[in-house]
Amino acid sequence: MQAVERFEPEKGFRLATYAVWWIKAAIQEYILRSRSLVKMGTTPNQKKVFFNLRKAQSKISVLDDGDMRPDQVKIIARRLGVTETDVIYMNRRLGGDASLNAPMHDDGDSGEWQNWLVDESPDQETGLAASEEFDNRRKALAAALSVLDDRERRVIETRRLAEDPSTLGNLSDEFGVSRERIRQIEMRAFEKVQKAVKNRVAATETPAPLPLH
Repeated sequence: MQAVERFEPEKGFRLATYAVWWIKAAIQEYILRSRSLVKMGTTPNQKKVFFNLRKAQSKISVLDDGDMRPDQVKIIARRLGVTETDVIYMNRRLGGDASLNAPMHDDGDSGEWQNWLVDESPDQETGLAASEEFDNRRKALAAALSVLDDRERRVIETRRLAEDPSTLGNLSDEFGVSRERIRQIEMRAFEKVQKAVKNRVAATETPAPLPLH
């Protein structure tokens, strides 16, 4: 139908000759879509690898079904004019789908593959603890910065806390002092913040006194 709709007889070609290219393209697209249960996008280079990989492997005597050696991947990529990533991706894709419900061994008593999958995401308790720890650190830093005067705070924030730290030269121009003076202010402010944070941590870790009876 694509060939009939797009056919232009005035160009001098036969409909059958023109249609065979559309039929071949439709067959290739169907094979690619039906190869795997997992639907994945396929680039023109990956299509080239899909239809030529096994032939290229046989020419360099690749017999294993698993991953190829780096030198084999490099040779095939160069011969097909594609990237090594395309070759690796398609070789693994042509390996077929594996069910997570399949038994690990033929005896059927070892359980399914999905039973051995590890969930590496943190549990709720770990996530909550991390969130509380971050909140405590943020509060400790805010409290520590409060011990600085305006100039010290400006210097420490722009030099130590900013994503794009300011230079000593920029701050020396801003405050009208030397770069060495800015460096001294930065070091003094940092020591103040460090001491304030340590004091806050020590205060939170000190056990509460026992009630007197």
